[in-house]
Amino acid sequence: MLTEKHTLVHEFPEFQDRIHDLKMNDAHFLKLLNEHDELSRVIYRAEIEVEVLADDYLESLKKQRLALKDELFQILHG
Repeated sequence: MLTEKHTLVHEFPEFQDRIHDLKMNDAHFLKLLNEHDELSRVIYRAEIEVEVLADDYLESLKKQRLALKDELFQILHG
């Protein structure tokens, strides 16, 4: 299975400077970003088979990550 890491900068390279600014100045954004990054790490480790997760649990993690990504995207556009 081919996988890739899902950092927010990778997902939205056009917002690289805004992401950095928000990380430095917005505690809520930073909290959400850290949650997104942690979910991405867990998912990535499961996809490269370093850790074994049940399929339904992995899918729920992916949905959580997507919801966080949507929320972060809304902040970036705000």
